[in-house]
Amino acid sequence: MVRLFSATLCAIVLAIASAAAQPFPSRPITMIVPYPPGGPTDTLARIFAERLRASLGQPVIIENVGGGAGSIGVARAARAAPDGYTINFGNVASHVFSTVVFKLQYDVLSDLEPVALMTTSPMWLLSGVRLPANNLKELIAWLKANPDKASAAVVGPGSPAHLCGVYFQNNTGTKFQFVPYKGAGPAMQDVMSGQVELTCLEASATRAHVQAGKLRAYALLSKSRWPGAPDVPTIDEAGVPGLYLPFWHGLWVPKGTPRDAVARLNSAVVETLADPAMQKRLTELGVEIPPRNQQAPEALRAFLKGEIDKWRPIIEAANIKPDP
Repeated sequence: MVRLFSATLCAIVLAIASAAAQPFPSRPITMIVPYPPGGPTDTLARIFAERLRASLGQPVIIENVGGGAGSIGVARAARAAPDGYTINFGNVASHVFSTVVFKLQYDVLSDLEPVALMTTSPMWLLSGVRLPANNLKELIAWLKANPDKASAAVVGPGSPAHLCGVYFQNNTGTKFQFVPYKGAGPAMQDVMSGQVELTCLEASATRAHVQAGKLRAYALLSKSRWPGAPDVPTIDEAGVPGLYLPFWHGLWVPKGTPRDAVARLNSAVVETLADPAMQKRLTELGVEIPPRNQQAPEALRAFLKGEIDKWRPIIEAANIKPDP
């Protein structure tokens, strides 16, 4: 009986030791996307999940957890086991704007570990083609002449489109009303039809409508021109310098995830972003890859903190609150 017990105990100890010795990752990884399927963030996440599988040697399974402007999915990621097998793909809205607008039970800076900044893409100021303003200078003049007539479509309080509008008003002395929408698709349709005058959306998601002549792009909210639409001026060139709002995506894991797991995930992201086929695919989508020195975990940590510090006073001054 003693021998049987000893043999069983040894077997258990060896099994535990064997499991502990397995290199990370040794089983599938779950990627929490804090938005419903079908949107631009979900599309990017699935492209990355497919390529990361090749780098990690394990499937990366998408779990869509929408709601709360991304905060519900991020909360789920923050509460997950810190073992490297739950990763969180998010963006400026889910990890910056929601952090300030909502009262949350987590802190993105202290409850999540950064892995890597993955993509950036510019936003741009748009109108329907019926609006009698052909450039940004004419648009500002028209808005000042029609303060009670103008409106801008936004996708929820504290969304990138909303913050873009507030930021634009603050920098130009213009005034217009915000019209809330549940998604970028309906907002874009109403701008194209002329029911709403303005919106501010991700350039990569709306480029086709601009190229088709259904939307007018006044300026990119970035320091440099975008290869996806090289004829559209930057906001500096258009006459409102300093109005920058990049739309970016990054990857995080729960706080306490082992350093070797974070390092392995980061190396997989770096390898993925260096893949020429992946670079071609992302370029075709209109998103840009950050420089290599910005792909490190500490670079994302500093970048995220800087974004929160930049946008918090703007959001608080505008008294932006979540929908009741």
